[in-house]
Amino acid sequence: MKAVRAVLEYLKSGGVTTIFGIPAGSVNAFFDELYDMREITPIITKHEGAASYMAASYAKYANQLAVCIGCSGPGGTNLVTGAANAMREHLPILFITGAVPVNTVGLNASQELDADPVFRPVTKYSATVTKAEDLLSEVAKATEIALSGVPGPVHIAMPIDVQLTQISQIPIPKFPKHKPVVPDATTIAKTAQELVKRNGYIFVGQGVRWAVDQVLELAELLNWPIITTPQAKGLIPQNHPLLAGVFGFAGHEKASELINNSESDALLILGSSLGETATNNWNPNLTKNRFTIQIDIDNTVFNRKYDIDLPIHGDVSLSLLFLNEELKSLGLTRELPAKAETTKNNSTQEYNTQNVLLKLQEYLPTSTRYTIDIGEFMSYVIHHMNVLDSDTFDINVHFGAMGSGIGAAIGSKLAEPNRPVACITGDGCFFMHGMEILTAKEYQLPILFIVMNNARLGMVYHGHSLQYKRSHPSFEQEQVNIAAMANAMGIPSYRVDALEDINLNSISQLINLKGPAVLEIALVDNNVPPMGDRVKFLSSFGK
Repeated sequence: MKAVRAVLEYLKSGGVTTIFGIPAGSVNAFFDELYDMREITPIITKHEGAASYMAASYAKYANQLAVCIGCSGPGGTNLVTGAANAMREHLPILFITGAVPVNTVGLNASQELDADPVFRPVTKYSATVTKAEDLLSEVAKATEIALSGVPGPVHIAMPIDVQLTQISQIPIPKFPKHKPVVPDATTIAKTAQELVKRNGYIFVGQGVRWAVDQVLELAELLNWPIITTPQAKGLIPQNHPLLAGVFGFAGHEKASELINNSESDALLILGSSLGETATNNWNPNLTKNRFTIQIDIDNTVFNRKYDIDLPIHGDVSLSLLFLNEELKSLGLTRELPAKAETTKNNSTQEYNTQNVLLKLQEYLPTSTRYTIDIGEFMSYVIHHMNVLDSDTFDINVHFGAMGSGIGAAIGSKLAEPNRPVACITGDGCFFMHGMEILTAKEYQLPILFIVMNNARLGMVYHGHSLQYKRSHPSFEQEQVNIAAMANAMGIPSYRVDALEDINLNSISQLINLKGPAVLEIALVDNNVPPMGDRVKFLSSFGK
């Protein structure tokens, strides 16, 4: 068989059913084999960057290896941003790039690029295979690395002649599975003993995605408030009486008050790397005068910026299972405190971003997952939108790639077809990766793309204005009718010009379709977004 066929047989054996990317000469052998492999569906996108965001979302919500492919040269470089994003998010993706024939390297072949060193800083492993007999074993090695320890992206460059070379029939290696990192039992026991004699908070990052039940049990055993990072918004039920809100970028006053003003003597950090946006620009009060415990699968996060008194290296889910049992053995029982009286939303009927987002939630299914792009609307989502069901927000403020929310919506829908998905994006993001609505159309994916169109780079505009007291006119542009653009592509659309335009009739005609729809919100909101201390942090430089 051809060497590339062996690779596809291996991926199929591991349950890979979807591959994201764009065909081209240096990877056409790969795509040609898919004619005869109906078990794997190629998702052909409009840009390789968007394909990488789809793969990331698919890996996250299918909880398995995703595969993404691009041609040699520009196809590969277009994937690098997605690889960096996946590395930051600990998502297992096999990035495959084509390469020029081995005997043409260095001869200025068309689209020639040594991609191996380009991908190396943003992946766990990157290699170029120059011998056909090594191709399968290298892909298997890369897959093992992607799924082991802290998951992450890997890259294999495949010269076209290597792909096409006939190889002898060889056994397909066993496909690896992620093995949980088991925490040290003595450390777990010590942690339980420390927790029962202290009073503190539970600080939750997106690493608890598969451990929410254990987090809630822990909180109820300890009767400690839960504070989440922006990326963990939506993981903890909004109606849980111990939830104090979001800390960090666009966070809540209650959470900030607990961190900055409380006399609690302990902090338990779960699945957060304690980055800039999660900690409100590395606020020193987070751990000040607090005995600090951190549980994470990635041991490089310990003592990176904050001193950690008791680090626990292990899968969050497994660590909490053991920890909860230890706490119960020490006599703690699970109690659910009464829910504090909620503060009523004092929003007006002003046509602004906050009211638009809350109004949309009235008419979309409560189980809708919102993939949030990068823009001023993101801060409103974090601060104001309601958590009505489990795991309902995909917020990627870490790497912050504009347009990533559009690809994330497609990846999420493919991973969980029965879950309603809506993407909240902006005109700036849409002009980067908005043509992926055609990808959604071609694969009949019923996704609602909500485009906040303010005819400017809103986050840049507000941030620059607050920091420098002025804004360059080039941050704004003439408004484009995006609903009309979608309509020209045969995609149902509706343009909102006032708050009352968002109603049951207008929304119902855009959901439950056999493909995507676009809801354009034509709105210039000059209110200052709830960005927390972000502007103060940026303004501190040079002073």
